[in-house]
Amino acid sequence: MFASIGRRLAGLLATLLASSFVIFAAVYAAPGDPAVFLAGGRDKLTPERLAAVREQYHLDEPLVVQYGRWLWDCLHLDLGRSFQYGDQVSDLLTSRFPTTLALVGYATVLFVVLGVGAGVLAAVRRGSWVDSAVVGTTTLTASVPSFVGGIALVAFFGVRLGWFPVTGSGEGFGGTLHHLTLPALAMALGAVAVISRVTRQAMVEAGSADHVEVARAAGLQERQIIRRHVLRNALGPVVTMCGLVTAGMLAGTVAIETVFGLSGIGSLLVGAVNSHDFPVAQAVLLLMVACYIAVTTLVDLVHPLLDPRLKAMRSPA
Repeated sequence: MFASIGRRLAGLLATLLASSFVIFAAVYAAPGDPAVFLAGGRDKLTPERLAAVREQYHLDEPLVVQYGRWLWDCLHLDLGRSFQYGDQVSDLLTSRFPTTLALVGYATVLFVVLGVGAGVLAAVRRGSWVDSAVVGTTTLTASVPSFVGGIALVAFFGVRLGWFPVTGSGEGFGGTLHHLTLPALAMALGAVAVISRVTRQAMVEAGSADHVEVARAAGLQERQIIRRHVLRNALGPVVTMCGLVTAGMLAGTVAIETVFGLSGIGSLLVGAVNSHDFPVAQAVLLLMVACYIAVTTLVDLVHPLLDPRLKAMRSPA
């Protein structure tokens, strides 16, 4: 078991290292010269001034050397200083990341509760009008982009009914919950469709197992059969998909934060790209990739604990 965890952690570090180089190279390969931006624009820009800026920020060094210097600083938790704000990048991330984390956490709770609940209901009532209604509704929600759903939620619940605020993240637990309800719901709509489909299919497959038929023949109540035998055996793929969707949400908050005016890392990334603030863009992308890899690795480690058959298959003979 420990050897398996070690291999996965080694793979995590290797993937993160490769991703960091791609992020660093891709940001510097983007259109625009960072030296020109740092020098204050092209107006009255002399070659001497441009050369001095390149030397000051080590932009005259080869790309590999720049990457090695940046990676060494990152390992020492020094993400550089923002070109646009002049603040430490780590301070910007510290102030913005809690909003994104709260948004993703709220959306995760919504799509897990609604998605798993709808999937279980559709599986239990398979072939009935309830099953058709769940499948039809989730298909409709999956076809609507998150930013379109966000705009619709703002127009109806925020502007017309006035139930929820349409901008800002609020203060305190209650205020944050109130402000993030609409953006979290907009993010969760598409995920509800995915989770409900996976839950329904896993429940149908688990319900056709031989031991479930034996339990029914023994006279156990259907509620106990579903809870103890069907749902328990269906948890593996459901939890895996929930983890993958959550990991994807960490990198997909840009549109929602823009629509609802939230000061998270998604909107910070948009501003950094538009202003050629390369240290901030690199740090945000690296944080998103690190979170995605960490969540997917955690799901991979937890999966065998939920499915003893998979654990037995992975154990050496």
